[in-house]
Amino acid sequence: MNHPVQDHRSPAASSVLPGEIDALLGARHWDPFSILGPHAIDGGNGMPALCVRVLLPDASEVWVVPKSGGSGAVAAQRTHPAGFFEAVVGPVGPDFRYRLRVRMPNGAQWECEDPYRFGRVLSDLDIYLLAEGTHHRSFEKLGAHTTTVDGVRGVHFATWAPNAERVSVVGDFNTWDGRRHPMRNLGTSGLWEMFIPELAEGDFYKFEIRSRVGGTIRVKSDPYAFRCEVRPGTASIVYGLDKHRWTDDAWIAEGRARRNALDRPLSVYEVHLGSWMRSDGDRYLTYREFTERLIPYVKDMGFTHIELLPILEHPFDGSWGYQALGYFAPTSRFGAPEDFAAFIDACHRADIGVFLDWVPAHFPRDDHGLRLYDGTHLFEHADPRLGEHRDWGTLIFNYGRHEVRNFLLGNALFWLEKYHIDGIRVDAVASMLYLDYSRNSGEWIPNVYGGRENLEAIDFLKKFNELCHHYHPGILTVAEESTSWPGVSRPTYLGGLGFSLKWNMGWMNDTLEYFSKEPVHRKYHHRNLTFSMLYAFSENFMLPLSHDEVVHGKRSLLDKMPGDGWQKFANLRLLLSLQYAFPGKKLLFMGSEFGQGQEWNANQSLDWHLINVGFHQGIQRLVRDLNRLYTSYGALHQIDFDWKGFEWIDFHDWEQSVLSFLRKGNDPSDQVIAVYNFTPAPRMGYRTGVPAPGYYREIFNSDSGLYGGSNLGNAGGVHAEEIARHGRPWSLQLNLPPLGCVMLRRE
Repeated sequence: MNHPVQDHRSPAASSVLPGEIDALLGARHWDPFSILGPHAIDGGNGMPALCVRVLLPDASEVWVVPKSGGSGAVAAQRTHPAGFFEAVVGPVGPDFRYRLRVRMPNGAQWECEDPYRFGRVLSDLDIYLLAEGTHHRSFEKLGAHTTTVDGVRGVHFATWAPNAERVSVVGDFNTWDGRRHPMRNLGTSGLWEMFIPELAEGDFYKFEIRSRVGGTIRVKSDPYAFRCEVRPGTASIVYGLDKHRWTDDAWIAEGRARRNALDRPLSVYEVHLGSWMRSDGDRYLTYREFTERLIPYVKDMGFTHIELLPILEHPFDGSWGYQALGYFAPTSRFGAPEDFAAFIDACHRADIGVFLDWVPAHFPRDDHGLRLYDGTHLFEHADPRLGEHRDWGTLIFNYGRHEVRNFLLGNALFWLEKYHIDGIRVDAVASMLYLDYSRNSGEWIPNVYGGRENLEAIDFLKKFNELCHHYHPGILTVAEESTSWPGVSRPTYLGGLGFSLKWNMGWMNDTLEYFSKEPVHRKYHHRNLTFSMLYAFSENFMLPLSHDEVVHGKRSLLDKMPGDGWQKFANLRLLLSLQYAFPGKKLLFMGSEFGQGQEWNANQSLDWHLINVGFHQGIQRLVRDLNRLYTSYGALHQIDFDWKGFEWIDFHDWEQSVLSFLRKGNDPSDQVIAVYNFTPAPRMGYRTGVPAPGYYREIFNSDSGLYGGSNLGNAGGVHAEEIARHGRPWSLQLNLPPLGCVMLRRE
C-alpha cells in the first residue's frame, strides 16, 4: 500500500555517476530506466526509501507528490545544472505512486505523471515471439497503442532497433527533444519500449534513434503507425482502429468465400484512387466520396471486385503507392482510417470484394523511413548486390532476418483482419524469386547452392500464403509473376508457392502485341493468340489488362489499336471480347472500360466526359454487357483452370485470321461458342463446326450498333446443319462481322 510521504531533504550531491548524467543529458544513455524514475535506497535505520530522479532541462523546481494525498510533497534538488533533479522519499515501499509537480522559470506550474515510474509492458512471450519471427500479431505490440497502465491512461510505444545506442520518443508533447523520453532497452531482443502517460490519440510522434555505429542520429517515422501525417509531412500519429463498427459479418462468414470461389466469376476493376475521379479544383476525392461514387459505378458496370493500387502510406505521389513506407496506414491523402474501413464495409454490403495491391519486394530510400533504421542495414541487405533494386532506385527487404519477416507477414495479416480485405495481390514477385533479377553478371550473389533462386524470399512467400489462408479462409492471394517459375498457384504441400492465382503476363504481352499489328499482317502472328493455350492450365491464371500497359509511353489500350477511329474502337471491342471468353479470371484497369484515348496520367482524373461520346459510350456498354454475360453463363467462368472447360474448334485458320473455341461449364449442356474475326473484312457464310444439332442463339455480338458497330450479325441465331466441319458432324453457317466477335449458345 501507499504511505504518507514526509518532507525529507534531497541529497546534497547526486548519487549517480557524473558520466551517466552527462550521457543522459547528451541523449546517449542506452538504459535510462536504470537512472531515472524511482530507485530503492536505504533511508536510514534500515527503513526502505526511494530516490526519484527526473530529467527536466527547462524546469526550475520539481516536487514529488504522493498520490495518497496529504502534505508530504518532497522538493527535489537540482543535482546537475542542466536539469537533473533528485528527491528522496520514505519510508515507502516499491509500490509507491506519485506525480511530479513542475515549476518553470516564468512561474508556470503543473502536475504530471513520471513516465519512468512505470514498468515494462511487453511480456517475455511477446519478446520471444518477436525475436523468433513468429509473432503473427506484431502490430498489436509494436508501434503506438493507447492503453492503461497502473490505472493511468497513456500511450505505449515500442520499436525494434537492435543497433541503437539510444531510442527516444519525440513529438509535439516534448518539443521534439530526444532528451525528454529516452526508451527502455530490452536487451538482446533489440526492442525498445516506453509507456508515456497522459498522451492521447491524435498526438504526432517519431522515434529519434542514435546509432552505435558512428553515433549518427536519425528521426524515423514509426514503421507500425496506424495513421500518418498528410504528405509532405512525415510524422506518425497515435491512432486506434476501433472507430468503425463493421456491418459485414454475413460477408465474412459466407459472402467472401462465395464471391472468391475459383469456380465463380471474378471480374476485377483495377483502380488508382488518386486519378479515378477528382472533385472541383482538382481535389482528391475522400474515402467517403469513393463510397458514394466508385461503389455504385462498379456495381452498375457488373465488376465483381475492386483492386486498389497500393493505398499504404507513401511519400511520393508519382510512385502510385508502389514505394510505401507506412505499411500499416491507409494513405491519409483520402481521409482517416475509419473512412477507409467504411469504404470496404460498403463494398461488402454491395456484394463487391476488395483486393489490395501489396509491395513486400522493396521500399524507398527516404530518410524518415526504413532505410538505415537504426543506423545500420536493418530491414535491407547491406550488400548492394542483394539489397538494391537499381531499376527502381529502391531497397530490397532482407527476408532472412526473422524480425523483417515478422514485419511483413504481420502486415499482410493486419490488412486482412483489421480492414477485412478479401485478397492480396503481391507486386513484383519475379524480382523476389531471382537473385539475378535485372542484374548483369557479377552484380548478384548466388545462393548457398550456387543457384540464382532467392531461397529466403521463396520461403517467405510460402509462409505468407500459408498464414493468410490459415487465418482467413476464403481470401485470395494473387501473384504478379512474369517468368515461368513452376507452381506459383499450387499449394505449398505440393511444392508450390501457395498463391490462389497468378497473373498471365505471357497472355497479356502476346495478345497486345498481336492487336498492335495491322490486320493485313496479323495472319503472320496468329501464334500470338494460340501460344498461351500450351500452358493455360499449368497455373490458376488471371488475364490482366493492367495499369502497367497504359503508361510510360505504352499508350492507352484504344491508342494501341491500328487503323482509323472506327477500326480502333472495333479492335478494342474485339480485344475485350477475347479476354472475357478466354480461360482465366479477368482484370481491367480503370478508363479502359470506356476506351479512354490518352495514356493514363496519375496526376489527373480520367476523362469522364468521354462516356457521353458515341464510340466511348459503346465501349462502356460493351464492358457492362460482357460482365453480365460472364457472370450469367457458367460456361464462361466455372472451369477456368482445366481443359475440361475449353475446347478448340479451329485455331488453324491463320489465313483469314479467324479463331473459334468452345467454353464449357459444369453442366455438360452449358456451352458457349466464341468466334473471332481479326480483320476488317466481313466473313459471310463462314462455317464453324459445333458439337450437336439444334438452334444456336447469338448471345453476344461485339459489332452491335449499341456498341458503335456496324450491326452485322446472324439475325438472333442460326440452326445447325448436318455438314461436317472441324472434326464435328454438325456446323453453323455464320456471318462474322468485321473486327468482331460473336458468341452463341445452343438452346
